[in-house]
Amino acid sequence: MQLPVNLPATFREALAASDRPLIGMWVCSGSPLVAEICAGGGLDWLLIDMEHGPNQLESVLAQLQAVAAHPVSPLVRAPGLLPVMVKQILDLGAQNVLIPMIDTPEQAEAAVRAVRYPPRGNRGVGSALARSARWNRVDDYLANGDEHVSLFVQIESVTGVGNAAEIAAVDGVDGVFVGPSDLAASMGLIGRQTHPDVVVAVERAFEAVRGAGKPVGVNAFDPAVASAYLDRGASFVLVGADVSMLARGSEALAERFIGAPGQGRAGK
Repeated sequence: MQLPVNLPATFREALAASDRPLIGMWVCSGSPLVAEICAGGGLDWLLIDMEHGPNQLESVLAQLQAVAAHPVSPLVRAPGLLPVMVKQILDLGAQNVLIPMIDTPEQAEAAVRAVRYPPRGNRGVGSALARSARWNRVDDYLANGDEHVSLFVQIESVTGVGNAAEIAAVDGVDGVFVGPSDLAASMGLIGRQTHPDVVVAVERAFEAVRGAGKPVGVNAFDPAVASAYLDRGASFVLVGADVSMLARGSEALAERFIGAPGQGRAGK
């Protein structure tokens, strides 16, 4: 007997249904245990990172399975605009995909094709073999596959900011995520993502994306900067990362109980 399966809502649907911005964090460790801990923390969404995190298909699958029991939306950031890998990520059951380094509407259109079945796109058909359709337990998955997937693209260069309105206007792009770190680098301000000129460029992208009628998100670990971007109309924000929190937390423990480097044990 085949049991029907209902897939969770996409991140596109979560954004549309929410009366407030959605707050999330990076999951970069590659650990399903850490992903599960983060998923139970009360945040709205998690970004499983394949671009800079030590993630391959097997670890992404394990993390998707680990967070599935929690009311949180997982997004998977692909390493780049790689249609073959995007196909595999979707077949793992990822419903929400973020494609980095999108500079032009043509690249955004290619990203749409990568996540859509023909005739709209060029996603390969393998639902009977894949978790995406729960091995054909999702009724009419092929006919309704596009409804089960949301696509977000990342703008993180001067060129991308200049083309933000056109990128956001591409049919099939469900939202735009702005990356201040690489944007700062492209402006000759590497490592200075809170520089006033970078902030102005981020806000210019916000205005363009929102003008195209799409939600816009941003990465901001500094609470004051995150709050400012929320005030400027960000619909979804990443405010921390598992690895950063562990690094800073372990450093704080060492400083409290041992002392700053070169000072010896605290209290001596």
